[in-house]
Amino acid sequence: MILYSMTATFGKLEHQTLTLEPGLNVIQAPNEWGKSTWCAFLLAMLYGLDTRAKATRTSLPEKERYAPWSGSPMSGRVELNWKGRDITIERSTRGRVPLGEFRAYETESGLPVMELNAGNCGQLLLGVERSVFQRAGFIRQADLPVTQDDDLRRRLNALVTTGDESGDAARLEKGLRELKNRCRYNRTGLLPQAMQQRESLQQTLAELSDLQTRLEQTEKELKENDALQASLSNHLDALAYGQAQADAQKVALAQSNCRRAEERLAQLEESCAHLPDGEEIEAQLSRLSDHRQRLEDVQQHQQSLPLPPERPLTPTCFLGLTPEQAIEQAEADSRTAQRLSGLGWALLLTLGMLFFAAAGVLLWLGWTLPGALCAFAGFLLAALSIFTKARNRRRQRELYDRYGSHSPAVWQRFADDYALAWEEYHRQQEAYSESREALTDLHRELRQQHQSLCGQKSVEQCTQEWESCRRSRRELEDARLEAKRCRREYENLKAMARTTQPPAREDQRRETADEADALLRGLEQQEGLLRGKLGQYRGRMEALGSMEALQTQLEQVEGRIRDLERYEAALTLAQQTAAQASEELQRRFSPRISKGAQTLLSRLTLGKYNRLTLAADFSLQAGAQQENTLRSALWRSDGTMDQLYLALRLSVARELTPEAPLILDDALVRFDEQRLEAAMELLQEYAQTHQVILFTCQKRETALLK
Repeated sequence: MILYSMTATFGKLEHQTLTLEPGLNVIQAPNEWGKSTWCAFLLAMLYGLDTRAKATRTSLPEKERYAPWSGSPMSGRVELNWKGRDITIERSTRGRVPLGEFRAYETESGLPVMELNAGNCGQLLLGVERSVFQRAGFIRQADLPVTQDDDLRRRLNALVTTGDESGDAARLEKGLRELKNRCRYNRTGLLPQAMQQRESLQQTLAELSDLQTRLEQTEKELKENDALQASLSNHLDALAYGQAQADAQKVALAQSNCRRAEERLAQLEESCAHLPDGEEIEAQLSRLSDHRQRLEDVQQHQQSLPLPPERPLTPTCFLGLTPEQAIEQAEADSRTAQRLSGLGWALLLTLGMLFFAAAGVLLWLGWTLPGALCAFAGFLLAALSIFTKARNRRRQRELYDRYGSHSPAVWQRFADDYALAWEEYHRQQEAYSESREALTDLHRELRQQHQSLCGQKSVEQCTQEWESCRRSRRELEDARLEAKRCRREYENLKAMARTTQPPAREDQRRETADEADALLRGLEQQEGLLRGKLGQYRGRMEALGSMEALQTQLEQVEGRIRDLERYEAALTLAQQTAAQASEELQRRFSPRISKGAQTLLSRLTLGKYNRLTLAADFSLQAGAQQENTLRSALWRSDGTMDQLYLALRLSVARELTPEAPLILDDALVRFDEQRLEAAMELLQEYAQTHQVILFTCQKRETALLK
């Protein structure tokens, strides 16, 4: 098969076309140009997308990873040549299924290629399954190591043993495995099902036996329950009969009480016929209560009256004087005191001294008579001065003794206080007189009210009489209520009294009615549960079937299990034989692949590594010329490891995909210059018979070709 062109709307590719030629195609482009996307697109166009894959923490499914960045539906077209026919393959999105629509037709005529469909396109064009192509002719730098795969191992086994890829041995192994799985696979195999059926039958038989035991026990408990219910019912009848007798006694007693209450009511009605009605009694008692309260208030008011005011004491200085006269006297005494305290006597004394001086002068001058007269005048003035002073002092002492103070201002204050005291006395006297008059009027009013309420009786006597009337009325009302209550009680008891027959048999139980009733309800509930259990047990036993039929089925199932166990043993023996044959085949195909890979490895490493072996799990061991032992590929450098697995890939591709193009995606990036040149020579030789497509991010491959 040769690819001509690819047109893709896939990932970052938007309606982009890649044109290819037969032979070696080296496509050099930088990182993120879309080289890996073109490889994934070719794989998706040939084999489709796995739409059931789910995203994980470390990876995305291809349907999400390569969803077009533009948001357009995923689609693509591949033009190729297959068996001499130019064919165009197209895939487009159908609904929500990316690349779900498939079409294959001849490029020139447009006629559909009927043998190709969405499921077999890649396997029919390339001759191998998807997993085989990915492990052979589809080489990406990240997937250089070849891993185990059942389809790859099957094709290698078939190729080595028969020379074709019919896969009879693999189908035989698969058939044996399917037969054994059918015989014993988890819980769906025939043998597990038979064992499960046997276990179910055994459980059913055990359940039937247990149900039979429970049924008999429940029937026994039900009989005991019925007997106990009958005993309790008889006990309740006896208690009811006793209660009926007690009710009859209560009715008789209630009738007697009713008769006595009615007789007492008749007596009280007769004795109270002449009494006022209740409203009049209450009104009269209320008026008496108010009158008594007013009397008490008057008594309290009378007790709280102040004593008559006392006449104010008259000071000694004002005895026999009215307040106005006392004020006038104080003012006159004040003026007298001021006058007596003057210096008139000093003036007289001074004049006397002057006359004495004049007399002396006249006597000296020889004027005897004028001198004697002046002396006599001086003597008289001096005597008068002394007499005036003595009289003033005596008068002042009298005033001071009268008032008890030397200050005239104090005398006037005494007079003012005396006047104020008399004024306050007159005011209090007027207030006391008014209170006495008001109290006298209130006494007169209360006497009139007392006369109208009580007449000649006291308030206490009158109140007692009316209280007696009220008690009589209340006794009458109480008697009416008691008579009604007794009548109602008698009628209720008479209505509730039951007549019942004595119990059918002697009662020996001692429970109360409530206890017996509670026990009976519990037994009735227990009876319902027991009968429900009986119904469940019988229904379950009917559903399970008869014991004899189940025993027969169990014997048949055990015989079938023995046959299946013998059949399983035969299949196990056949599988072991087929597995031994498969291991022998694996030992056969390994040398053939190893030989081709060894030749390619020697060329890639310029003859340094001339020994290579391939294990059944596709792990490689290689040795250089100077090394005595083979070492695993993990011991080699990264570049050498890539060359080891590239040699293995090319060897497997030659054997299994001779018609498929060889796809390489950055598979040579870790090769040095010399080994890269050797690899390019190998690819050029391989391109003589196969189409080779090499994607690279380096310019070395293109430079070597030039």
